[in-house]
Amino acid sequence: MRMALAQLAATTDKAANLDAAATLVARAAADGAELVVLPEYTMSWDPRPDAESLRAQAEPLDGAFVTALARLAREHQVTVLAGMTETTADRPANTVVALGPDGALAGAYRKVHLYDAFGDRESDRLAAASPEPLVLPVGDLHVGVMTCYDLRFPEMARFLVDAGADVLAVPSTWMAGPGKATHWEVLARARAIENTVYVLASGQCGRHRTGRSLGVDPSGEILAALGEEPGVAVVDVSAAKVRAVRERNPSLANRRFAVVPRRPA
Repeated sequence: MRMALAQLAATTDKAANLDAAATLVARAAADGAELVVLPEYTMSWDPRPDAESLRAQAEPLDGAFVTALARLAREHQVTVLAGMTETTADRPANTVVALGPDGALAGAYRKVHLYDAFGDRESDRLAAASPEPLVLPVGDLHVGVMTCYDLRFPEMARFLVDAGADVLAVPSTWMAGPGKATHWEVLARARAIENTVYVLASGQCGRHRTGRSLGVDPSGEILAALGEEPGVAVVDVSAAKVRAVRERNPSLANRRFAVVPRRPA
């Protein structure tokens, strides 16, 4: 089976972002991908957002952005993951939507760990979600979804693996800065190795962003990587590879701790 990373440089122009996403999904599907992972904030991205601007950009799950993604997924018969800012009763949510090959909404993951780090405070403008695993069947594999900063929390990946994931999809807008590209690669590979899963980390590129989307196999080897420009990378994945790596490296079977989400404060 093939899965794809689709890297773009989103702006606040939603129509242009959708056009870019459509081009990348078409390319991925033409290369045989059954799943396409677009970045966090594919719908709209502002380098200096505030609560009011995000609220103005936000859309519901039955809004124009998700409806357009549904058409794309149905047209190309692929599962599509993409990030958006979702309208909620409180502050907007940083949400990844999953559209199945029939165009139906297969699920939505609302970011658990907001980016309150490296001088930013995402929690000042967005609502954090309680941990709820989104794990989707794609062929004979199961894809667990998390977002960007979640990658820095090993228990988030393990939480999804406990829910049945053998692939971790990580739509991201990984900000550029000293050491950040190294963190991105090391953390993606670490999550793959410690959980013996594939990791598909799709990041935005462009000014202020790292790009460098990468696909990692369950032993931590990089299968495909992009640079700092928009593009698509397709990786071959298989349940048999996951089983073989887990037989050699039974770290999940040998574990002595469980992951239990904290109760809200």
